Amino acid sequence: MHNPGTSTPDRFAAQERFADGAQFIGGRLTKGTSGRTHTVVDPASGEDVLTYELAGAEDVDAAVAAARAAFPGWAATTPGDRSDALHRFAAVLADSAEDFARAESLQCGKPLKLTREFDVPGTIDNTAFFAGAARHLQGQSAGEYSGDHTSYVRREPIGVVGSIAPWNYPLQMAAWKILPAIAAGNTIVLKPAEITPLTSLLFAQAATRAGIPDGVINIVNGTGKEAGEHLVGHPDVAMTSFTGSTAVGKRVAEIALATVKRLHLELGGKAPFVVFDDADLEAAVNGAVAGALINTGQDCTAATRAYVQRPLYEAFVEKTAALMETVRLGDPFAAGTDLGPLISHVQRDRVAAFVDRARAYARVVTGGEVPEGELAKGAYYRPTLVADAAQDSEIVQSEIFGPVLVVLPFDSDDDGIRLANDTPYGLAASAWSRDVYRANRATREIKAGCVWVNDHIPIISEMPHGGYKASGFGKDMSSYSFEEYTQIKHVMFDNTAVAAKDWHRTIFGDR
Repeated sequence: MHNPGTSTPDRFAAQERFADGAQFIGGRLTKGTSGRTHTVVDPASGEDVLTYELAGAEDVDAAVAAARAAFPGWAATTPGDRSDALHRFAAVLADSAEDFARAESLQCGKPLKLTREFDVPGTIDNTAFFAGAARHLQGQSAGEYSGDHTSYVRREPIGVVGSIAPWNYPLQMAAWKILPAIAAGNTIVLKPAEITPLTSLLFAQAATRAGIPDGVINIVNGTGKEAGEHLVGHPDVAMTSFTGSTAVGKRVAEIALATVKRLHLELGGKAPFVVFDDADLEAAVNGAVAGALINTGQDCTAATRAYVQRPLYEAFVEKTAALMETVRLGDPFAAGTDLGPLISHVQRDRVAAFVDRARAYARVVTGGEVPEGELAKGAYYRPTLVADAAQDSEIVQSEIFGPVLVVLPFDSDDDGIRLANDTPYGLAASAWSRDVYRANRATREIKAGCVWVNDHIPIISEMPHGGYKASGFGKDMSSYSFEEYTQIKHVMFDNTAVAAKDWHRTIFGDR
């Protein structure tokens, strides 16, 4: 269905807000020095949002220098002081919630109800979580493990973190990278996707208003090839955190290896959605549509491969197609809109090409087309259900990153779990069953960093997010993420005056 909506109210004035530049270095906005500009485009209307000067290598160097200069002071603050700063930060974000929601909707094409109810509240909650976590950076208690020596373990900040975030969740990905890093006492340089710079800049400005010192958080908006690669390879950056495609993640790892950096990678996904024959069919259908279409399918944990046990297969296909056809495409700022555009016309055409190639070997049950009329100006694509593809086909194995769900049948439970694991990826999955033993087996045997049971997509700040296999390594959110941004030091005390002499005698003999 088409929801024409209304004209965009209270459009976020990005050009006015970032007139001083779209780089945030050492606590202030500056213009990029690459000599090139980039124009951010509203994917719903095709209208220009912001034209800014891209960051070059000099800007990255300046940002890293600012972070390096701020590191000793920030690392020396007490956990309580960092916690207080993050609590103030959460309050500032809450006061600016509507501003963030509108900016995120504008640059990404997300429905405003999604940014208001999911992206922004999730970011505020994550900030509050890490405000608490900052006070719980623990090593191990002291112990005598070797004769007259006492040992303990310290967890210490690493230094300057260089992070690269994707365009699908610009605000949340900025938070997931910045918050655990600074809570642990590090400083950071973040490079967002150049097509979605707005909310990362707002996030850094809000941190400054909350009293977080200049240089602790720095933002450089430039291309991956120039700014991103220079940041990853910078000798003063001690850790790299990257979220994006597996192909680019391999390149990041290659560059980081040259300087032996700590590496954190959250990469692609192709989440299976396994429906056993005892599942609640209506719940599974609703879960599949929500899980597949969240953020217009531009989510590496989105449900992309539905494996349905054969007794439920035809009914699942029919009901899922019918529910998809009720989803309303329209203006992201209109109250009745369920689904916004893809991030760009380039991404829309890429998704359409996947579906068009699949017509030769599979059945497109519903969708598979660009809407006509006003929506054709934006990067819209109808929710699409594809059935009866082969397991080894492109549409089953490759990450599409759009509103496309592929459905395949399976016979035995063994088959369902085997098919779920049969991709290079392992970020997320879900299993649908009323049988606790069946569901528990699925959670054990499906190889993914998160397995939901009778649900798909919810995340919470207290629990980790991260993948297996080609989906990368390292965790976002939770205390596990917090620990990723620390390094461990063993400290050992000689408790006697003679121990060192004894070691000397053991190694060198009497002198």
